[in-house]
Amino acid sequence: MQPVKPSHRTDPEDTHSGPNGHNHAQRVVDKPTPALTPALAIDGLWVRYNDHPALEDISLQVSKGDILGIIGPNGAGKSTLLKTILGLIPAWRGQIRVLGEPVATSRRLVGYMPQVEQVDWDFPVTAGDVALMGRYARRGLLRRTTGEDREAAAAALDRVGILDLRNRLIGELSGGQRRRVLLARALANQPELLLLDEPMAGLDATAQHQFLDIIDGLRSDGATVVLSTHDLSCVSQRCDKAACLNRRLVAFGTPGEVLNEDILGETFGTHLLLVHLDGQAYAYQHHSHDSGPDPSSVSGQSGGK
Repeated sequence: MQPVKPSHRTDPEDTHSGPNGHNHAQRVVDKPTPALTPALAIDGLWVRYNDHPALEDISLQVSKGDILGIIGPNGAGKSTLLKTILGLIPAWRGQIRVLGEPVATSRRLVGYMPQVEQVDWDFPVTAGDVALMGRYARRGLLRRTTGEDREAAAAALDRVGILDLRNRLIGELSGGQRRRVLLARALANQPELLLLDEPMAGLDATAQHQFLDIIDGLRSDGATVVLSTHDLSCVSQRCDKAACLNRRLVAFGTPGEVLNEDILGETFGTHLLLVHLDGQAYAYQHHSHDSGPDPSSVSGQSGGK
């Protein structure tokens, strides 16, 4: 299947081709069987910051048990999209449903892992404390923790392989261990949809493989995962679907359909040479347009650019 041109929707306040004159590009959208409710359904989503569009007319569906990898340049709206799904950022237009429920009532179904840079690692709490924080969505901030909460937090730490570190201060954890404790916090609430924001940024190849093996195990257990990343190899090897995002959805489909030079070039605003080597995908900058975004963060597993 090849990506196809979708019908174009404009900003409801505009009569031209969108607020920045973009023509909405190629998108492959799987239409699930009517009897099956997708884990995530986004329809015509617009998000604005200070009256400027941050996301433009995003529509996609993720089936239960799939892993979706979102790629795009810095500032493309990847984190904004995840936070809007979570309900931290309001949608201006459009609709989001998690397992058929609107954002307002689906929070308990979603586990969220923020970027590691957004966490104060000097704060004096243990890995076990952080995992326990994942129960807030289920029991609320003001209610006392229960034995069930503590058991769920311990199970989450065990699931990611760091139960033995539960009494260690988070500031003493390695980079890979920090990702795992954040993932444990997301898992403690026993979610059905996981949102992971740049979960492998800064990790070496070994730590990346270990983390992705955990994600594969979660998917095998029935979890649906949406992750943002700059790592094309992660998307090509581990994800069922790929979304190329640069404020608008440039393309959506299987990695084989989406990860090609034309679509990546449109996504990152530069001409990229895509090379496949030993099962890995690497994108190299071949020629930049004067006004295009910096593609320096586009990489394969080894960090090739």
